[in-house]
Amino acid sequence: MGRLEEKKGECHRRKYTHLRPSFKNARTISPLYTGGPVAVTPDGLKIVTCVGEDIFYTEIASGNRICQFAGDTQSVTSLCITPASTYLLAFTSALSLRIFELPRPSPNTPRFIVPIRVIARAHESPVHVCTSDPTSTYFASGSADGVVKVWDIVRGYVTHVFKGHGGVVSALAFNYPQDTSFVGQQQSMQLITASVDTRIRVFDLFGQSRNTGKATVVLEGHVSVPRGLDVSPDGRWLVSGGRDSVVLVWDMSPLLQTKTSQESSKKGKEKAVSPKLAKTIPVLERVEAVGFLVADQGFTSATSSPEYLQFFTGGENGVIKIWNAREGSVMLTLGQTHTGISDDSEESRQIVDVIYIPSASTVISVHADQNILFHSLSTQSLSRQLIGFNDEIVDIDFLSPSLYESRDGLADTHLALATNSSLIRVYSKEGLDARLLEGHTDIVLCLDKGSDGRFLASGSKDRTARVWAPENRDKETSNWGYQCVGVCEGHAESVGAIAMSRKSSLETSGEDPSPKFMFTGSQDRTIKMWDLSGIPFFEGTKSSEPVRCKSLMTLKAHDKDINSLDVAPNDRLLVSGSQDRTAKVYEIEFHSSGKAISGSLKVLGTCKGHKRGVWTVRFGREEKVLATGSGDKTVKLWNLDDFTCVKTFEGHTNSVLRVDFLNAGMQLVTSASDGLVKLWNIRDEECIATMDNHEDKVWALAVSADERIILSGAADSVVTFWEDCTEEQEEEKEKKRADLVLKEQDFLNYVSLHDYRKAIQLALAMEQPGRLLSLFRNIVSSKDPTASSILGESAVDEVLRTLTGSDLTKLLRYVREWNANAKTSLVAQSVLFAILKMRSADDVMKSFSDEVGELTFALDPTSTTDKEKRVASLKDIIDALIPYTERHLSRMDKLLQESYMVDYILGEMDDGLFDGDDGMDIDH
Repeated sequence: MGRLEEKKGECHRRKYTHLRPSFKNARTISPLYTGGPVAVTPDGLKIVTCVGEDIFYTEIASGNRICQFAGDTQSVTSLCITPASTYLLAFTSALSLRIFELPRPSPNTPRFIVPIRVIARAHESPVHVCTSDPTSTYFASGSADGVVKVWDIVRGYVTHVFKGHGGVVSALAFNYPQDTSFVGQQQSMQLITASVDTRIRVFDLFGQSRNTGKATVVLEGHVSVPRGLDVSPDGRWLVSGGRDSVVLVWDMSPLLQTKTSQESSKKGKEKAVSPKLAKTIPVLERVEAVGFLVADQGFTSATSSPEYLQFFTGGENGVIKIWNAREGSVMLTLGQTHTGISDDSEESRQIVDVIYIPSASTVISVHADQNILFHSLSTQSLSRQLIGFNDEIVDIDFLSPSLYESRDGLADTHLALATNSSLIRVYSKEGLDARLLEGHTDIVLCLDKGSDGRFLASGSKDRTARVWAPENRDKETSNWGYQCVGVCEGHAESVGAIAMSRKSSLETSGEDPSPKFMFTGSQDRTIKMWDLSGIPFFEGTKSSEPVRCKSLMTLKAHDKDINSLDVAPNDRLLVSGSQDRTAKVYEIEFHSSGKAISGSLKVLGTCKGHKRGVWTVRFGREEKVLATGSGDKTVKLWNLDDFTCVKTFEGHTNSVLRVDFLNAGMQLVTSASDGLVKLWNIRDEECIATMDNHEDKVWALAVSADERIILSGAADSVVTFWEDCTEEQEEEKEKKRADLVLKEQDFLNYVSLHDYRKAIQLALAMEQPGRLLSLFRNIVSSKDPTASSILGESAVDEVLRTLTGSDLTKLLRYVREWNANAKTSLVAQSVLFAILKMRSADDVMKSFSDEVGELTFALDPTSTTDKEKRVASLKDIIDALIPYTERHLSRMDKLLQESYMVDYILGEMDDGLFDGDDGMDIDH
């Protein structure tokens, strides 16, 4: 199937080779989450995350950003979505509360959502926790000064204020039983709070706490701050977890029974009975979140007996554990344990929050390393992973992990990213689903793929290179991933360049399509050749240890760091680019006969000519040429026969970092430190397209197998998909040409039939002022002085009198252009006179107002720039019409005066002629 894709790409290139190619920004992968609170809609389909001070609303499956919520330029401290998915509640460090109405995704959804209510000072201290009740009527917020407030969401006022907490409020939970089958239970609502004083307080919102503001009961059991609270659906059980590595299960039935007896007692007050501590469970890790599971998740429901209670915990080990409350044992662990990573580490994997979505049978864990993991309870596996922030992207490549799994195996379905991290990111091309590849212990610097894109190689600052192969996809869970199958150790410094063989064993010997060898280049200035024949590429299951690859040879290649390597498509040549300003070409000798495997490199030539270090090298896929990019801002093309420079491409304003070939070697694509991606025509040495979507150095560049997509990744943490739209644009142009021909014929037909309304409207729609000018000129020139029509045709007068707003404004703009030329000023003045004669000034102004309303309804409501420009357009037209009209009037006045002078001279000449005749001496 991969070859079929290549043939399709080749046909595509041949068909549009004569056209100037065009690429559009089809999609971007930009930062999704950089820290702070996270909220997910109850259906599990959309997520609200924070990027700096901005709040974004994103579709989880597709990765499409729905909208941005207007902030107050301060960091967000707490978020909450109501259970009915109607409102988003956001607290910021400026102490403000902003209430937004959640939009439904549609093409008309505004990109910028303003709050429906803003409370400037909701608390006196920052709010770190907030939650909504199950009815979406109330929500509670807890601040750092120990004050808890309960709010009416719709009306926006405070209904309750609870004080007395001994410090920061750390957790909140509403107890509103939806299952009242428990004996003696009546509908009630309680708010349960926890704070850094280690106590848990229960407030009766509609009982004595409403009047006194004090807790009904105070529960003591934790010795450190409780971070999670949850109540069972029937309201009987409370679970709390804290940083004391303990989970407590409380029986709330005594409190419920006491409340019932109080309400039924006619005598009045009875002493409240505290809930009982039913179970203490040591979890052996600091707990950041805890919650009950419901019945339809493949586990037993949390009902009236502790032996059926199941709950989850998430904490410092970075995994979610499902517990049996009665036995205090772990039933299931979701995720991989990361106990060896310290909390202060940049890539700490500890969980900071857990969100449970019962309707989707999913538990979502938010990690300190800005990753968000979706765990399916039905399949008991990882179903999706969102990477919040990629930091600086240093390399990128396409992958095809499922190429040989079926006949429908597709190429370039995934992409691998090397960022400022020891973890490699592998994304699905269709969405934001990603996986992290663990193995390196320091920053990954370079990536390369095998000939078919199925296998991946990486080089790192830890002085090793690793080879990765796809795991067998689980058909039931649709889970996927990559595993490390080979390790190459031996360099003395960082591995900054890597290149795998371009021809697989399948192409050479008909065996499996795995790469045969690999090259690595290092800061130790050497190139090593590695034997990959012993790697189990197709086992598909995780082995205990990756294979240690054998080094076939080591060559001292350059005088400075090696930045880039590339292997020729026929596996016969290798090129290396270095900071010593040269690129060297080597002949590859690789022999494999049974167990005897050998390899060597022979220097063929050196490409000299760059004035600074060579950052990138690339062989042509079709022609025997080499392209190099350098810190001297140029790209050079070299002849491999004599290693001379045949072409130089200049246009970037900073170092050229990546280069690749396109369109059968007829074009080059480059990226540079100036943040631009450029497309070059090799024959003309001309830049034919510049793609700009980055704000920092574009370190990474990759081209898909069919050459329809170019990937660029930069230090601004943005990946851009540049999609070839040449075919689409050409088809659109052809369609427009055909429509234009039909419209022109219709215009001529309308004119011949004297259907001036349709003719004028069609000319305005086609935006052809020349045809309008010709039409009005013919009418004005053939005007009968005795006719009552203003312009010359009563039908045309009626059209001008009834033109709609947008058409009238367009016509006035054409009149402005005509009026600036003396040859067409007569037509312009005639049309302008007709418009002003038949329409009032208010009517003309209303036309411009209507245009503003049509063009600004989808704009950012906080921006008035476009609106002001369009309102000012009427003034611009008038300011342009007045001076030229005065000039034309002055010219006509002067012409009129000169005509009087001509009449006078002619009259005098006639008088003198006749006088001469009368006094003429006939005899003489």
